[in-house]
Amino acid sequence: MDVTLHLAQDPDADALLGRSPLAALTGMLLDQQIPMEWAFKGPATIARRLGADDLDAHEIAAYDPDAFAALLSDKPAVHRYPGSMAGRIQQLCRYLVEHYDGDAEAVWRGVDDGKQLLKRLEELPGFGKQKAQIFLALLGKQLGVRPTGWREAAGAYGAERSYRSVADITGPESLAKVRAHKQEMKAAAKAAKAAKKTTG
Repeated sequence: MDVTLHLAQDPDADALLGRSPLAALTGMLLDQQIPMEWAFKGPATIARRLGADDLDAHEIAAYDPDAFAALLSDKPAVHRYPGSMAGRIQQLCRYLVEHYDGDAEAVWRGVDDGKQLLKRLEELPGFGKQKAQIFLALLGKQLGVRPTGWREAAGAYGAERSYRSVADITGPESLAKVRAHKQEMKAAAKAAKAAKKTTG
């Protein structure tokens, strides 16, 4: 795996995401309740603070939880909720160590069926169906992992020329389109909620 991603909008952080399966999974895990760029910059920040040029599932899984939470909490914090996200990252790494010998790429390596890959991603701690589908779409659209039926398994996120998620971001222009789509979705959800209140 060695491609150029544009999710952190920071060359070093993006380079790590493109070459490190664990960094990509960790960025996806962090991508909630904070701006996407902040989330995907997180893996590079964690690696730097660990004094490494990549993340190591065995090292993170065995790290003292309080020390790891402190590492994420240092200014600038890796996430709005650094303590709880530190716990989640360690959970993910422990799972990878237990089930895949710490090799994040083994989650998708050699899987030839989209449904099976989605199931594997959904089994990862911190990955619900939506997060798993977005990551599956990212694997297919940008990382060259395309088992049979991957688009269908990724749902709407797998559609061609859609601008729904991080899977569709290849630069500033597509980032703006994804942002606009998310705003539309938020506005629609808000309107639906308001309509429900008035009819209820």
